[in-house]
Amino acid sequence: MVVIRTSAPGKLFLLGEYAVLEGAPALLTAVDRRVRVRIEDADGDRWRLNAPGLGIENLSLDPDGTLPSDLDQPTREKLRVFDAVRQRVAERSGGTPLSGTALSISIDSSALSLRGHKLGLGASAAVAVALTAALVQVRSINLDRSALFTLAFDAHRHAQGGVGSGGDVSTAVNGGLISYSRGATNAPLPPLTTLIWPHDLTMMVIVTGDGSSTPELVGRVTEYATRDPAGHRADLARLAALAEQAASALASAETFLALASRYFDALATLDAHAHAGIISDRHRELHALAAHHGGVFKSSGAGGGDVGLAFARSGAPARALAAAISSAKAQIVPLGICTAGVDTDMTFDSGANATGSMRGPV
Repeated sequence: MVVIRTSAPGKLFLLGEYAVLEGAPALLTAVDRRVRVRIEDADGDRWRLNAPGLGIENLSLDPDGTLPSDLDQPTREKLRVFDAVRQRVAERSGGTPLSGTALSISIDSSALSLRGHKLGLGASAAVAVALTAALVQVRSINLDRSALFTLAFDAHRHAQGGVGSGGDVSTAVNGGLISYSRGATNAPLPPLTTLIWPHDLTMMVIVTGDGSSTPELVGRVTEYATRDPAGHRADLARLAALAEQAASALASAETFLALASRYFDALATLDAHAHAGIISDRHRELHALAAHHGGVFKSSGAGGGDVGLAFARSGAPARALAAAISSAKAQIVPLGICTAGVDTDMTFDSGANATGSMRGPV
């Protein structure tokens, strides 16, 4: 028996949100909360799926992992990413069914939620990457990181209704602190630069709500573009000009703090025009609080009820801001950043005493 285990990290958007959809660079980091996938042989001819984070326990699938025709719509919606990945990997192998092979698949995304509420750490993208990495191993498909990104991004974007820059998928594949630019259609891999976090800058991750739907928020901004093309272009151009400075701003805490504050203001302007719900009253409250203590608060990713970020100079300024945030009854989530990307482990068990393993990044 072969047991395949893969994992992929969640992500944080630091700068470049929304502008990245128009080709501007975005600054992202991988975090130490990971989605974990386990695949092993199952008895019988039907696949079994466990995904406790989605409320799915021992779901019986059709042979080759196809969703049952009588599956209710709410469950089918929860499994959009799973089904898109399964289909894309099957297509990548020429559409050949896994005849005679039933799989037991476990997907654990609980680390990217808090008390049942998603944190906005890119769980669906991390699931897409970890599951893609596992299923290509099942089918003995060898992919480098570029090809893995392309396959996982295609599946994830399809599951999200065509929405998304791919920054979260790229971070899950590559890990680290990256500057990501959306590539042209069918490009093998978008432009990617690995960066170093400044020693004099501290970042805190703060719970700001109960989670938001990225497709819904992006959809409202898209509606704004249809309603007022000139206004949308101006707002996105303002964000893009700031996003272009993100990588160089990491040279010092002072420079980055100033840029992050300006980016928050530009996001607030976009939100005021789009009526999307990117910036909430809680965001504004925390932004003012951080500014009072010499730091900066901004939304992260799509915004809304997902986590926000507070930045401060390391040392006493960061400690003072953390205390003020706690006093404001905002929860700081302990997260490590700049962590490793997707990882794969295969364990072979051929009998009572014969075991071995192979480990690799993809």
